[in-house]
Amino acid sequence: MSNSIIPDLKSREVWFLTGSQGLYGQETLDQVASQSQEIATALGNSSDIPVTIVWTPVLTDSDAIKRLFLEANSNDSVVGVIAWMHTFSPAKMWIRGLDALRKPLLHLHTQANAELPWDSIDMDFMNLNQAAHGDREFGYIQARMNIAHKIVVGHHSNPAVTAQIGTWSRAASGWNAAQNMKLARFGDNMRNVAVTEGDKTEAEIRFGLSVNTWGVNDLVEAVDAASDSAVDALVAEYEELYDVDPSLRKGGDRHESLRYGARQELGLRSFLEAGGFTAFTTSFEDLGGLRQLPGLAVQRLMADGYGFGAEGDWKTAVLVRVAKVMGSGLPGGASLMEDYTYNMEPGNELILGAHMLEICPSLTTSKPSLEIHELGIGGREDPVRLVFDTDAGDAVVVAMSDMRDRFRLVANAVEVVDLPHPLPKLPVARAIWKPAPDFTTSASAWLTAGAAHHTVMSTAVGMDAFRDFADIARTELLVIDDDTTLRDFTREVRWNAAYYRLAQAI
Repeated sequence: MSNSIIPDLKSREVWFLTGSQGLYGQETLDQVASQSQEIATALGNSSDIPVTIVWTPVLTDSDAIKRLFLEANSNDSVVGVIAWMHTFSPAKMWIRGLDALRKPLLHLHTQANAELPWDSIDMDFMNLNQAAHGDREFGYIQARMNIAHKIVVGHHSNPAVTAQIGTWSRAASGWNAAQNMKLARFGDNMRNVAVTEGDKTEAEIRFGLSVNTWGVNDLVEAVDAASDSAVDALVAEYEELYDVDPSLRKGGDRHESLRYGARQELGLRSFLEAGGFTAFTTSFEDLGGLRQLPGLAVQRLMADGYGFGAEGDWKTAVLVRVAKVMGSGLPGGASLMEDYTYNMEPGNELILGAHMLEICPSLTTSKPSLEIHELGIGGREDPVRLVFDTDAGDAVVVAMSDMRDRFRLVANAVEVVDLPHPLPKLPVARAIWKPAPDFTTSASAWLTAGAAHHTVMSTAVGMDAFRDFADIARTELLVIDDDTTLRDFTREVRWNAAYYRLAQAI
């Protein structure tokens, strides 16, 4: 029954553009084309780069540059462009094209040869291989026009270079997902909560995504419409994939609860598919005719690539979806997460993250347990849910907050650890982690930034992908990692407040 909506990033294209000019003559331009094709092919064959690299003919005049950028804008498969100035390409030729470009841009500062041919180098070689100053000309016009772009420097065969391009291409794919995202809110956000509020109109302007609300009983109709035969098939799938509590199995006294959980998944999935939605929210305060707060259904839909935010938190749902796309094909996953409670033992401070029900099983390689337990909030029947421990390893938790004049992303590098002690009475999926650089600095910085209590936890892509995403979106990102000091972090928050207010008028 699982139907992943996480795209294979090979279906996404990044166009490789090469700059030159006509005065070099056709023989030189043929050499430029040949060498740029070789570089594009090498990048396309790199295991670090998940997208398809598409070489485009060498650009030598303003009209051709603008036409190519407009073609990239209108091609839904294109998530970004890479530009490299093989020779000197006068940058005034690029102004109209750069002004028209609406796709992410990476400036690759490289050259065809890794080493200089010391014994044979002559002026013909010098005239052909001019990226050293051609790219500086291109860098100037991007800075002059305040064009958002990523810069990668080094020979294209260097794994450090291909790794950076690969990470950027994942961020560009995440941006593409945001630009095409439709998000369904079932009901409103939790009453009287501040951080789950946000400007949905500004979000569409900034990120391209559409956020709208549907009545919960619209979902109830879809849940009730699920056929018994479809429920039978889905329950059989559950019993194959998970360690199902005996009370939930056929003949068990709670089996009907599992069947209703299956109906919720079928209803949610059909509603989202029919509307073209890739993210959604629910709220335990707005359940209408639903008999359970959706738990299992939400977990499985997240595992298939849907973004989700609890309590109407659409901003976190956006981040979960973006992280799912950026992490396509990588080990690990992404999920809604919430800092729930602490172990404050001096020298062994830990954060226990969880939620009422909805943590995505993509965070574990173990076999989850499918259980039913009382939920003392929401006033409905006991819900079914998957219970598991998140795999140990490096991760990042990222929150989005609406700061009135901008959206703010705050990201903390963390280390997920194995459970130091069993949690036999905690009937939800969970993660235990150590935040960088240490618990006190991390928590103090998080509070200083006013970061949200809901996050996306990603164990697939790390901090660099979110840095690139924030740069593409021109959105503030505050990073808490091993290099963070509270003094410098506080200064950055203050400086950013001034910068982003001024930048609105630039």
